[in-house]
Amino acid sequence: MITARQSRAARALLGWTQETLADKAQVSLTALKRLESESGLEVYETTRDQVRRALEAAGVVLLSTDRGHGVLLVDDRRNRKL
Repeated sequence: MITARQSRAARALLGWTQETLADKAQVSLTALKRLESESGLEVYETTRDQVRRALEAAGVVLLSTDRGHGVLLVDDRRNRKL
């Protein structure tokens, strides 16, 4: 499950606005704002899943351990031939 902080951090790594992520995830901007809210607003699991999939497609890895949550942006440039 993606957290509000993970979504905001992933957007920051990608340089995406909320509008960009909402568009790529095919969710409403209002739904994304609810997901990213620290107020604990209810969000459909399908919304969380679509946002997660959009971020993963852009190279974001969501991390979750018993010590906390985070994000990693995979740099695939090293796999490209120059």
